[in-house]
Amino acid sequence: MKKMQKLFALALISVMALGAFGCGAKEETPENPSAEGIFTPGTYTAEETGHNGPVKVTVTVTENEIEKIEVDAAEETPAIAEPAIDGIIDDILASQGLGVDAVTGATVSSNAVIAAVTAALKEAGADIEALKQIKVEKEKTEVSDKEADIVIIGAGGAGMSAAVEAASAGKSVIIVEKMPIVGGNTNRATGGINASETSIQETEGIEDSTDTYYDDTFKGGKEENDPELLRVMVENSASAVDWLNELGAGLTRVSLSGGATNPRIHTPADGSAVGPVVVEVLQNRLKELGVEILMETTVTKILEEEGQATGVEAATIDGSTFLIKADAVIIAAGGFGANSDMVESFRPDLVGFSTTNHAGATGDGIELGQAVNAALDDIEHIQIHPTTDPESGYMFTEGLRGDGAILLNTEGKRFTDELLTRDVVSANILKQTGGIAYLVTNEVMKEENAALAGYIKKGYAVECETLKDVAEAIGAEEAAVTETMSKYLDAVTSGTDEEFGRTHLTQSLEEGPYYILKVTPGIHHTMGGLKIDTETHVINVDGEIIKGLYAAGEVTGGVHGANRIGGNAMTDIIVFGRIAGQTAVNELNR
Repeated sequence: MKKMQKLFALALISVMALGAFGCGAKEETPENPSAEGIFTPGTYTAEETGHNGPVKVTVTVTENEIEKIEVDAAEETPAIAEPAIDGIIDDILASQGLGVDAVTGATVSSNAVIAAVTAALKEAGADIEALKQIKVEKEKTEVSDKEADIVIIGAGGAGMSAAVEAASAGKSVIIVEKMPIVGGNTNRATGGINASETSIQETEGIEDSTDTYYDDTFKGGKEENDPELLRVMVENSASAVDWLNELGAGLTRVSLSGGATNPRIHTPADGSAVGPVVVEVLQNRLKELGVEILMETTVTKILEEEGQATGVEAATIDGSTFLIKADAVIIAAGGFGANSDMVESFRPDLVGFSTTNHAGATGDGIELGQAVNAALDDIEHIQIHPTTDPESGYMFTEGLRGDGAILLNTEGKRFTDELLTRDVVSANILKQTGGIAYLVTNEVMKEENAALAGYIKKGYAVECETLKDVAEAIGAEEAAVTETMSKYLDAVTSGTDEEFGRTHLTQSLEEGPYYILKVTPGIHHTMGGLKIDTETHVINVDGEIIKGLYAAGEVTGGVHGANRIGGNAMTDIIVFGRIAGQTAVNELNR
């Protein structure tokens, strides 16, 4: 991961800060040698823990001015943390105060920066409470109407893929994104992208076929998938991986995930999370193409003339409204997994569940589509992911189970084939005491899987040297854990899991140290949404195409049926995002 190091310089004198602290002089003390200044001049450093690792700040102050702030957040995800850090530091320098808020979607990284700057300024002798009262005064945004060939709602994986295709074909594109960072739920994709008959599988000697991929996904979706949409996804999956790799994604590792007959989930070479990598390469390509992205801007209405989409009405974060006139509109605003009211309206049985979704996944695109008479498809199908952190909702990749992890309950026993589909594994976990289970991994897996190493570093895993320690960690009897692990070793050795029928037995887990992750199911993916055809046209309630309106990604329904196979979300957003961009371009050229 590229090292992020931001250097910011203040260009104006801090009149606001001087006024905020009044006229009284400070009492000179050994700790505060500057009797009249706000700060003790100098350079101060502090460090806090971010999302992925340490966030270090270096703050330089004069007597009355925060002059410079450097942030070293090398382990944070660039696409998520970088814009958040930029904004926070800009606000601190502009206001000369600490009355700044964390950036939604990058809360952990934001809070780490704010806390570290606060610690550094405290060491500089500042009155922290007074600084917290000073907020940046932002002028109301001046907006004017815009025009483009294509306007895209949402800067997640689907929206950015559509934009890359359209802009590469020479069309002018504007993306409207309501969040302060790009990526949406794609930022949180931890597994990989499913694809069949790829050159990477061939190199690895993996036999797979598009028909097998289709059959696995149709079966996993309880045969409620739209067959035509599914066929388009699987047949374009290999080219989707090639396309991402041409952009620099480096998806060269193939492993197994739940519901797959053969290894077909493609990940970065070190097994790290796929989402941030995809977001970064797409964002970089959009910068090269000069595509305009309007951040913290919400689409409030799709414009129509004589039944055809002609653009959007949008509002900035301060409420300023404007129009974007366009000949084509692509909805790629994601699902509604973070909108508990919407989830519960379709699935009352999911009341109270945590979510793995980012804060912006509230179903806006679905509502915008409905307002122009769009039909819905599979809207009641909502997936829960089996392995999320019970406290934070943080999701642990399905790749851990594919790479060899097993699940134990609080009694220290296995209770399922860990590689069954997500809905089945989730249901089996919920049947256990407290609806809790424990993923068991070890040092061998840690060395082979960067995602697991990351979970351990972030403190999600409990390290256990022996099986006795494992038993203590999960509250089970040592004899029960020992017996379970012995049976599993026998299964791996013999190649037959007589208890639960797991067919891919890749790790014996016979040696420690062990790393234990406590898990429970959480709301993860909404399979239903706007009804589309194979060219991504949005279909209305009368079964007709809405001219000029397209949709791709989690905002749509039909692709996954009643249950999504792990690794297929990335395939969905890239395949159909690209098709949306291509279709819009082709129809504009007619």
